[in-house]
Amino acid sequence: MDDRLLVLNRDDDCVSVVDPETGETIEEIDTDFDPVTIETSPDGGKSYVTCAQGNALNVIDNETFSVTGRIDHDLLDHPSGLAVRTRANELWLVSRNNSRVFVFDIESDAVLDVIPTHQSLSNTLSLNADESTAYVTNSNGNTLTVIDCDQRRIAVDVPVGDGPEGVAVNPETDNVYVTIQHESRLTVHDPKHHDALYETELGSSPTGIVFAPDGSLALVPNRLSNDVSVIETRFHRCGEGRPWEVERIPVGIWPGEVVFNSDGSLAYVTNNKTNDVSVIDTEAREEVDRIDVRTRPNGITYLSRD
Repeated sequence: MDDRLLVLNRDDDCVSVVDPETGETIEEIDTDFDPVTIETSPDGGKSYVTCAQGNALNVIDNETFSVTGRIDHDLLDHPSGLAVRTRANELWLVSRNNSRVFVFDIESDAVLDVIPTHQSLSNTLSLNADESTAYVTNSNGNTLTVIDCDQRRIAVDVPVGDGPEGVAVNPETDNVYVTIQHESRLTVHDPKHHDALYETELGSSPTGIVFAPDGSLALVPNRLSNDVSVIETRFHRCGEGRPWEVERIPVGIWPGEVVFNSDGSLAYVTNNKTNDVSVIDTEAREEVDRIDVRTRPNGITYLSRD
């Protein structure tokens, strides 16, 4: 089968299955209310969709493009961030309104554990390269919660700034990158002592952050300035090597999330208020196409059939 983009349309409660070569929507998958984020299982066989207002997790079969399961729980309240822990075959999920982290078994979809963060509005989640540590942003707590994945316990809460939104781990250095929404900046933290090593300005109201497959750059959608910040992780300026914002690429209105294709040559950015997806050529550093989807697209993933 050919590669596919799965795009979550929050106001239409559906997933657009898009051919990235043609931009054509092949089919649509109905979901529970308000699909927000999506992650794919390690074998590529199924995808998980958090439905924020439906307080559920939908399971999609990636061959038939149909919902084959629905996971709910009494403590799920506005499910948000997702991450797949491949080596343990686990799915980690953040329940935003009550600040809990759920751990699911991917084989059975059973709940293995629920970890309270004891913070305010826990939001997004990322794992380090060896999947031993999870990082959770707390948007109202202004902290980053660090979780030992094997022991499933909180190691430390790190103050990071006003309104942390996105978090990702540099696959080469294990440094932790956090976008600070209300301050329009990025902070980079040491993974051992959690000290802030660097910071750089971004566009207005940055959301998530995603690394290219080779780790050479990261992209950050800036919600209110309608552009994407390009962070070069190996860039040198005046003899100093550090992660710098080197460019901002204009996209649609209210960009939300970003995903790369398999080789990192293209990136796809959902635009919440123009109801489309920007296609970015990462070498040329420019938008080269727009793909129309449905209303208020947000979460997005790339299914590679290689």
